[in-house]
Amino acid sequence: MITKPDRNALRKKRHYRIRKKLFGNALRPRLSVYRSSKHIYAQIIDDTQGVTLVHASTLDKELRESLNEVGTGNKEAAARVGALLAERAKAKGIEKVVFDRGGYKYHGRVQALAEAAREGGLDF
Repeated sequence: MITKPDRNALRKKRHYRIRKKLFGNALRPRLSVYRSSKHIYAQIIDDTQGVTLVHASTLDKELRESLNEVGTGNKEAAARVGALLAERAKAKGIEKVVFDRGGYKYHGRVQALAEAAREGGLDF
């Protein structure tokens, strides 16, 4: 009998492999991305203290009404989340981050979020 590999377990293995090399500190915190089929979440984390400094997702009140006509599981929504995250990070004084793609390919929604965050002023 042939069994399909668990895609999320494979993603987690990739993520652990990536996380061995990435580390966010106070000077360059880590921008972590999680993507589900319906939503996308991003947060900026200081790993030395284990604290989330800034977060944004398609579930935020600021974005929820504007995403009704566009939808939440697409590149346009991911770009809006990236722009909102960059805006909130700038307000907290964060300009440089380390990008953690979370085991996902740098493609599609993850790429759209990253490019919007760069356009919003984050450097990575």
